[in-house]
Amino acid sequence: MPSVRNPLTALARVLGTRTWVLRRSAGIVEADRVLHRVSRGRVSLVGLAGLPSVHLTTLGRRSGAPRGTNLLSMPDGAGYVVVGSNWGRARDPGWTFNLRAQPEATVTVAGREIPVRARELHGAEYDRMWRRLLAYWPGYGRERDTAGRDLPIFVLGPVR
Repeated sequence: MPSVRNPLTALARVLGTRTWVLRRSAGIVEADRVLHRVSRGRVSLVGLAGLPSVHLTTLGRRSGAPRGTNLLSMPDGAGYVVVGSNWGRARDPGWTFNLRAQPEATVTVAGREIPVRARELHGAEYDRMWRRLLAYWPGYGRERDTAGRDLPIFVLGPVR
């Protein structure tokens, strides 16, 4: 049986490069949060568009309390690559600070929780991954330009 391509994937990739979409990020994030909660982690807006996503749960670096967020992810072997784009804002998102302080976290993928350990990329490794990420999600280029900063990249590898 031939594979069926999700037509929303191409649309999402185009919309992800539009500045007006970045300005509506708060509403998109809230809708995604509700969808994730109602579906018990099995559905996300990014997933509906045919793109992989994870629900990342970190420990708050000050509070120690669990903090969760839905993120576009790029599969990388047995792990996932996530980018601290923060929708093009000037500051890194809170979860990046949490991972730097405590790299052990969990991701929920299709309703299944997976323990992971985060590793932030730097130097040549960052540059190679950045090129792969731009091919995967062109919107990261717009977000970096809008933010005026390099976007942190983390590889979330399974804990063995």
